[in-house]
Amino acid sequence: MTDEQLLALRSSAQYKALGHPLRHRMVNLLRQRPATLGELTSALDSTKGTVGYHVRILREAGLVRLASTRQVRGGTEQRFELINKGFQLDEETGARFLHDAALAEMSPVRPGDPGHTVLHHLWLTPEEARALAERLETFDHGYEPHGAAGHRTEAYGLLLSLYRADIPRLPPEDHMR
Repeated sequence: MTDEQLLALRSSAQYKALGHPLRHRMVNLLRQRPATLGELTSALDSTKGTVGYHVRILREAGLVRLASTRQVRGGTEQRFELINKGFQLDEETGARFLHDAALAEMSPVRPGDPGHTVLHHLWLTPEEARALAERLETFDHGYEPHGAAGHRTEAYGLLLSLYRADIPRLPPEDHMR
């Protein structure tokens, strides 16, 4: 996803809107496609009033908009969509925000699940780090309900953070002898 496809989050209202666990889940649903309040309510196993309230917060923050309306059984059905499929976070709070969001959406690991969390450190030149960051940006495949051979897919989170780590370096071992 290029920077042009991302909405730069600038206000505390936008961060606050995305920071609520239910609204974060709504955004993940709306990344898949536009949805009605009824569809969101069903997918989130919530009430229409609760979902409507949280959609209003997302709309007021400028993150969600009304995509379409249609008349159904004497009423008007509204379909909502994200303003952008992705968001660009500021350098100061972005990493903490993403970390907290990932922790909030992590499901408990079930027996046989491939999920795990591990911290690795890579020793890279600045050029190698830039090249790796560019490769990771192209990895986003978006929402695909069916994977290889038509099998139903499950969502797995991948929180990647490429950062310069504050790790001291020991001199080579033979230098000390």
